[in-house]
Amino acid sequence: MLAIIGGSGLYELENLTITKTHDIDTPFGKPSDPIVEGAYNGQAVLFLARHGKGHAYLPHEVNYRANIFALKSLGARRVFGISAAGSLRKDLKPGDLALAAQYFDHTRGKRETTFFGNGIAGHVSTAYPSCPALSEDIKSAAQRINQNLHDNKTYACVEGPRLGTRAESFFLRDAAQCDLVGMTNIPEAFLAREAQLAYCTLCLVTDYDCWMDDPAMHVSVEKFFETYGGALEKAKAILAELLNAPFTKTPDDIRQSLKMAILTPDEAMSDAQKSIMDILRA
Repeated sequence: MLAIIGGSGLYELENLTITKTHDIDTPFGKPSDPIVEGAYNGQAVLFLARHGKGHAYLPHEVNYRANIFALKSLGARRVFGISAAGSLRKDLKPGDLALAAQYFDHTRGKRETTFFGNGIAGHVSTAYPSCPALSEDIKSAAQRINQNLHDNKTYACVEGPRLGTRAESFFLRDAAQCDLVGMTNIPEAFLAREAQLAYCTLCLVTDYDCWMDDPAMHVSVEKFFETYGGALEKAKAILAELLNAPFTKTPDDIRQSLKMAILTPDEAMSDAQKSIMDILRA
C-alpha cells in the first residue's frame, strides 16, 4: 500500500474516499495525526498530515518515529512524501517540483533519529536513501501528464524553525553541494529505510532561500504562501497519475534492508523489542 505524508498546507487529501480513520498509539508515541485509510483514484492508500491538522507541530516537534512506525504497521510498503523546500540553484525556480535522491543532515541532534538502541543494535545503509523504483514511477507519472519535474537532487535538512542565515545558505549550496533546503525530510527518510519502506520525497520549491544578492528574493513566510498553492496542485496531479499505473518492484536492498543490519540476536531481545522488530521486518 502507498502511504502519503502531506507537508505544510496539505492536511487532508481531497477526493479521498475514506474507509477508516486510525487513531493509534505506537511504542514511540502517537503519530502527528490520526491516519486516514481510503481509496484515492481507485487505489488503497494511507494519508498522514506530517504537521498535524492546523499545523500543530514544528519540524523539530514532529514524532517521525511514530509516523513511520504507524504507517508500516497499517500496511504501508511505499511512502510518497510531499514537502516544501527552498532552492539553492538558479534553475530550480519557485513553483517548480523536484525529486530528492540524496539527503544532507544539517539538524542539531534534537530529533529521535532511529528505531534502534536501548538493547537493539542495528546499522542500515543509507548510501542511496531514496527508492529508485518509486522515483522512476513518479517521474513517469509526471511525464504522462506533461508536468516538468527536476530529479536526482540533494536535499539539506536544517533544524529550524528559524529561516537560515546567508552563511548557512552558502555553505549548503557550495560546500555541501546541496540543491534544496528544508526542515522535515530527516529523519523521515532514514526511518523509512529502517522500516524497509520504499521512500521518495516530492519537493515543492517555494523560494530561493537567502543566497541571492537581492533581498527581495529571500525566503519569507509571505513568499512561501504566494508560491506554495500552485506547486501543491501540480503535486496532487502527479499523485493522481501515479496511482493510474502499477508500481515498479521495490529493490531487495530496501525491502530487505534489515536482513544483515541487526547485530542483536532475537533471543537477546525482550518481547516488546521483538514486537517492534516484527513490524519493521514485515
